[in-house]
Amino acid sequence: MPEGDTVYRAAKNLDAVLHGQTLTASDFRVPAFATVDLSGEVVDDVISRGKHLLHHIGGLTLHTHLKMEGSWHIYRRGTRWRRPAHQARVVLETDEWVTVGFDLGVVELVERDPEDSVTAYLGPDLLGPDWDAGRALANLEADPAREVGLALLDQRVLAGVGNVYRAEICFLRGVLPTRPVGEVANRAKVIDLAHRLIVANKDRVERTTTGTLRGTTDWVYGRAGKPCLRCGTKILRGELGESELELRDTYWCPRCQT
Repeated sequence: MPEGDTVYRAAKNLDAVLHGQTLTASDFRVPAFATVDLSGEVVDDVISRGKHLLHHIGGLTLHTHLKMEGSWHIYRRGTRWRRPAHQARVVLETDEWVTVGFDLGVVELVERDPEDSVTAYLGPDLLGPDWDAGRALANLEADPAREVGLALLDQRVLAGVGNVYRAEICFLRGVLPTRPVGEVANRAKVIDLAHRLIVANKDRVERTTTGTLRGTTDWVYGRAGKPCLRCGTKILRGELGESELELRDTYWCPRCQT
C-alpha cells in the first residue's frame, strides 16, 4: 500500500494540471457513479490527506484511495495509456490533459464541505499544513498496551505512515514493532522521526531512510534474511495485525531492536 509521501506527490502532480481547469469530460467506471457527468465543472484543487486523495470539483469532492494496487496517471490528450483501459475507474479530461485513476480501492463523490468530513476521522496529517505533533503524540499514548507497530499504522493516530515507514521508524528508534507503546522510551521522538522521514522523502521519486539513493535505501524493510546494515545480524520477518485480514509483513533486527 502506498505511503503518505506517494499520495502527496500524486496530489501535487494532479493539482499541477487540473487546478483551476474546466473539465471537458468525466467517466466514472464504478456502478454508483456511472451516470455522473462533471463536464463543465471547475477543479478548484487536488489535495492529499494522509493516504487519501481529494479532488474539489464544483460543489462536490471526489474522494479516492489507492489501497494496494491503485494509481493516478496523467496523460497529454491523445497519448497512449500505460495501463489497460479495463483497469480505469475514473477518467477526468480537460482541453489539454487526461487524468486516469486505475484500480482505485475507494471511489466516492460526496457533497463538498469545508472540513472534508470523509477524512475527518484521520489523525494529524504528517504532510498537512496543520500538522500537530502534540495531538499525534496524545493519540499514540492513548492506548499504552497496544503494540507500537500497530499504532503507527493506525491512520487515526497519525495519517501517512505505511508499512515501509512503520518498519523503518521502529528500527531507527531501536524498538521491536511488538513492544507496547507504554514501554517505548521517548515516544515524542517516534513522532518526530516519522515526520522528519516523510518530509525528507515527499518530493523524491525514490524513497530512502538510510540517507542514500545509490545503495540500500531501507534499513530493514524487505530485507528478511539479509545482514543488518548496523550489526550484521540476520533481519527477521513476521506478520503483525489486529485480525487475519489486517496482517502485514514487518521486519526487524533482533539485536538492534528490543
